[in-house]
Amino acid sequence: MRNLTKSRRQSLGLIVAAAVVLATGASGGPATAVPTAPAATGPTSTYIVQLADLPLAGYTGNIAGLKATKPAAGTKFNGHTADANKYRNYLRSRHDTVAQQVGVTKVYDYSNGFNGFSAKMTVGKAAQLARTPGVLSVSKNETRQADTVSTPAFLGLDKPGGLWSQLGGPSKAGGKDIVIGDIDSGIWPESASFRPLANPGRLTDFSGSCAAAEQWTPANCSNKIVSARYYNEGLGGNAAIKAAPYVNEVASARDINGHGSHTASTAAGDYDTDMVVNGNSLGKGSGMAPAARIAVYKALWHTGASASGSTADLVQAIEDAILDGVDVINYSISGSTSSDVDPVEIEFMYAAAAGIFVSASAGNSGPASSTVAHNSPWLTTVAAGTHDRAFQASVTLGNGSTYSGAGLGAAVPSSPVVLSTNAALAGADPTSARLCLSKASDPNPAHVGFLDPAKVAGKIVVCDRGSNARTDKSDAVKEAGGVGMVLANTSPNSLNADLHSVPTVHVNETDGAAIKAYVNSTGSPTASLAAGHKVVGAEAPTVAAFSSRGPAIAGQGDLLKPDIMAPGVDVLAAVSPASSSRNFDFLSGTSMAAPHITGIAALLLQLHPRWTPMMIKSALMTSSSILDNKGNPITTDAGRPAGAFDYGSGHVTPNSAADPGLVYDSGPTDWIRFLCGTGELPATNNYCRIFGTRDPSDLNTPNVAIGDLAGTQTVTRTVTNVGSRRATYEATVTAPAGITATVSPSKLTISPGRSASYKVTFTRTTAPYGTYAAGSLKWTDGRHSVRSQLVVRPVGVKAPAEISGTGTSGQAAVPVQAGFTGTLTTSVAGLVPGAARPATLTNPGGSGGFQTGNPLPSDHTAKYTVTVPAGTTLARFATFDADVPAGTDLDLFVYRAGTANLVGSSAGGTAQEQVDLANPTAGDYDVYVDLFALAAGTTSQAINEYDWQVGSTPAGNLTATPASRATTVGDAFTVTAAWSGLTAGTRYLGSLSYGDGTSTLGRTVVGVNP
Repeated sequence: MRNLTKSRRQSLGLIVAAAVVLATGASGGPATAVPTAPAATGPTSTYIVQLADLPLAGYTGNIAGLKATKPAAGTKFNGHTADANKYRNYLRSRHDTVAQQVGVTKVYDYSNGFNGFSAKMTVGKAAQLARTPGVLSVSKNETRQADTVSTPAFLGLDKPGGLWSQLGGPSKAGGKDIVIGDIDSGIWPESASFRPLANPGRLTDFSGSCAAAEQWTPANCSNKIVSARYYNEGLGGNAAIKAAPYVNEVASARDINGHGSHTASTAAGDYDTDMVVNGNSLGKGSGMAPAARIAVYKALWHTGASASGSTADLVQAIEDAILDGVDVINYSISGSTSSDVDPVEIEFMYAAAAGIFVSASAGNSGPASSTVAHNSPWLTTVAAGTHDRAFQASVTLGNGSTYSGAGLGAAVPSSPVVLSTNAALAGADPTSARLCLSKASDPNPAHVGFLDPAKVAGKIVVCDRGSNARTDKSDAVKEAGGVGMVLANTSPNSLNADLHSVPTVHVNETDGAAIKAYVNSTGSPTASLAAGHKVVGAEAPTVAAFSSRGPAIAGQGDLLKPDIMAPGVDVLAAVSPASSSRNFDFLSGTSMAAPHITGIAALLLQLHPRWTPMMIKSALMTSSSILDNKGNPITTDAGRPAGAFDYGSGHVTPNSAADPGLVYDSGPTDWIRFLCGTGELPATNNYCRIFGTRDPSDLNTPNVAIGDLAGTQTVTRTVTNVGSRRATYEATVTAPAGITATVSPSKLTISPGRSASYKVTFTRTTAPYGTYAAGSLKWTDGRHSVRSQLVVRPVGVKAPAEISGTGTSGQAAVPVQAGFTGTLTTSVAGLVPGAARPATLTNPGGSGGFQTGNPLPSDHTAKYTVTVPAGTTLARFATFDADVPAGTDLDLFVYRAGTANLVGSSAGGTAQEQVDLANPTAGDYDVYVDLFALAAGTTSQAINEYDWQVGSTPAGNLTATPASRATTVGDAFTVTAAWSGLTAGTRYLGSLSYGDGTSTLGRTVVGVNP
């Protein structure tokens, strides 16, 4: 298993066969395996196998004798009926047949929101299963990482007339029959945040369970914690979580890490809980939905500083949450940035179809663009911002300079100050010393740590942020005898007031550099730390630097993500004393933002029990705010104006969401058409043929995103009046700069419960090509303001990103649409032959596998240094399935030569890997190919890495016809790419470049394998 990378392909054939949604029509009888070689032998891993029939939450009754199990709109899924059990048994019998045909034993059986099973098998058997009729995909079991005292008041929940008061006060807010499913690292049931409710109602449609397990008895459940389960079979069972890398874990729903308790209490912690740390009360706190119940699904396991789990376990946890009948799911866990069709996302699709609202964290890879995870339209993706309670402290240097930052600790009088880089133990890893890793983080069995007590005792230590937990750094300083710490960012990021082991001031990267410069340039440097103090009413929110950003990779830029922002910096909530010796702690991340939306969604569902998950999502989005609490536009941590790719629709305003006026709704058929439109479901898929396709920009979401506006485009939206009276809404458009936006009709009169449609036509005028422009659309009726974000990226030419061909000569038709009026030119570059670089690899996974932070060649990793010349427009590095036996798994990593600066990676489930660098910096690059798995019956594997450097000149073997053409805006036509004179056995790469006579407006890569 490996950590999820930002752009990895998910599985064996998953993208091609991605119709989990969408059966390919193979529902008639048992699947029949294709005859293959003898059964594979060798090491086994867990894989997730996806079959063609629809799961229960989406099954519409197309099989004779098996009635539909999909819930009607606005109702909850019931997986316990006789019809549901009959269809589930049918699916499981098919699972058994497929598993038996290749001789594998199931780990989990999925049928509620995902049709398939997980099983341990060799890579050879996984490849055999992938070729079996009726099997849509075979996915690697991957590791996924775990991505408040004043926040209810900051969000206005406790205001007169606010959501809490509308629901009868905080003791009833969240619903006496609303269940939040928290899929995380478990829960600490003794926490004061999870005390039994004083006036509980009756749960009539929830079927979760609470069995005895290690350090857990049924008595740990109550009318607050109504169910508790745990999942680790995807990791190897109870024995696996008792061994490295897991720390002090127990085989039950008990939370050792603390992450799960924090998310659960943020969403639904009891009202007015006294949050006490080390005998000091930090205030009274509450979750967003304090009367909601909590169902615990522990699928993340404590690894020391973080928690992680396997996708096989996570899918099963979602399965059980659907079957149990939860109303809302919180998922503060990492996810794919490039796919809407991996097993977790598809499981959530059917959870939404079953009436369950899903809130997921956007990821903590900001502020870089296109890092947002969970791009699927059927869940709500949450960015993180600050809130108006902050803890500030300062450090004053011996030269009199004072720098402010975040901190909670006591004052430290003037003391010697030392840089961690100058305080390393003899022989210690310098990076570990710089980052101040504690003894607990030292892999040496003696655990001596990395800081030298002789150099640290009695001093303030300056430590760099990164790698280990911030509080682990102060642990290291304390262990070495230090009296305080200055924690310095090394790049733009949040400032956090954590509960540290020694007084700490957290400063930004600019101030950190100044402090380090003083220490390095002074013979006997000193510093003092001022005591931390609480600031209430600070200007907020700002977007946290770590919060992942759009535009989304999945969806081709035609769906805006993230969806919304909520508090996610220094959130105080319950944790597990097993790992922190505290009952409450400050944590930061989009993991902390998501449960705010989870709890608020529970409140809205209580207020509007017939609303669908997408109606709730719409209400939250269209009522959110792009202004902070001082009435100013929201900014980022860096102080620049924030926008739609930072915070989605804006910062959540729960009370406004209770009465949004209009909502945008969508369902499974819409989502299928969206997936067919993005190409994530192939056009040959039965459901694309049955339901058709749709331009992804036309999905009925509140926001509008167009990633490839070729001159002009019209999108359609439908709104439903959820108010209590007939109302007339008028449209006000703020068009993106350089683009006109026309709404038709511009006035809608809609009765309660009725819907109306409108169109928005976007036309580029002066907006630059290749850059997003943002605007907004508001529908107002005098009582409501329903706001949508508009993000549009004009392109001069709309054409396929890549085409492929075969043969020493041949041709291909390339569909092109012009975004301007004038003469469109098409020029060619290449075709250039690929350089084949051989190696022989063995011992997959040896020495702990390939370490991306410390790339090294080995017996299982080949290293090549490739020179990319000046003028290169595309550098490609690749390996191919066709070159190696089925079951071989290669991974590809590209770095700037001589550094650990990873510039691209591809780590899917096969040997088909590719890294592209557009307009790369000239120079040398180190390319590593790692053997992750061998084919059955082999002990070593000869491989080839291929690379191409395409410039801007033709090679005489590729032509484009016509080379020029008069066009008008929106003109659609075909360019014919033709090649000749190629050498068989050589792979070629080139490109078609489209221009207007003065500049390049687009490009299509041409790959030919004769």
